[in-house]
Amino acid sequence: MNWTNLKQNLLERCPQMKLREHEPMSRHTTFRIGGPAALMAFVKDEAEFKAALQAAEEAKTVPYVMGNGSNVLAADGDLDVFVIVTTEGMDRLERTGDTEITCGVGVSMARLATFAMEQGLTGLEFAHGIPGSVGGGIYMNAGAYGGEIKDVAVESHYLTLGGEAGVLRGPEQDLSYRHSAYSVGDKFATEVVFRLAHGDRETIRSRMAELAEKRRSRQPLDKPSAGSTFKRPAQGYAAALIEQCGLKGYTVGGAQVSEKHAGFVINCGGATCADVVALTDHIHNVVYEQTGIELEMEVRRLG
Repeated sequence: MNWTNLKQNLLERCPQMKLREHEPMSRHTTFRIGGPAALMAFVKDEAEFKAALQAAEEAKTVPYVMGNGSNVLAADGDLDVFVIVTTEGMDRLERTGDTEITCGVGVSMARLATFAMEQGLTGLEFAHGIPGSVGGGIYMNAGAYGGEIKDVAVESHYLTLGGEAGVLRGPEQDLSYRHSAYSVGDKFATEVVFRLAHGDRETIRSRMAELAEKRRSRQPLDKPSAGSTFKRPAQGYAAALIEQCGLKGYTVGGAQVSEKHAGFVINCGGATCADVVALTDHIHNVVYEQTGIELEMEVRRLG
């Protein structure tokens, strides 16, 4: 891969585009883990996003598009990858109908939920404590406490790797548990349209505060992590199975199964990707040996 040519192509298309070479992924993931990406672009709007995608296609590389990096485990060494970050732009956020909000993928889930509350619209209270961006939310159909993106996302706009624009509506988004049409193929979401319901601002605010307190009391929010490490299996819950197998607090290097919530693998300080992989492999093997249930990683691997 000729990274110099890709960088030159990007700057010819968008002279003001913010680019960084050999940028540590540890600075851009909530796990605080990851070696340097060969090239990283911080797109400020859809035009720059389109240009970055087109340049990537011409370079015959598929970019890694990310928001807050809240569900990413990046490898330790040099990463031969072009990363596009959406959270320094792509931030349109406005009420576009009676109960409708249109939101850019670079907006945080927390900001979206707060905006909905301020507009007197209910349906996004569950999203307030999710640490990712709207792009990550639609990518994996993020959910918590009984709510999911699929319940409220009625339409999403996207660009293809070649920069062509399109729209997915309703079931075309293929939203299911930790899956969407964006999880596969070459579509990259740019905006999401949410349809909510009228609600009382104080009731919405109270519900958001209640869920925030639940998170604080039950989850290790004081330690770097990527959120829930494993998907919910068909039988039971990952955290309960891990705890049942005596793995709560189990440690490999700087990575640990949280003593507060066994569904979280946390970075206790200086954890490497290798530590996390060794730990999650051990969890997978022990749970399978003891219960016959095979846990599947929810966290996305890079490199």
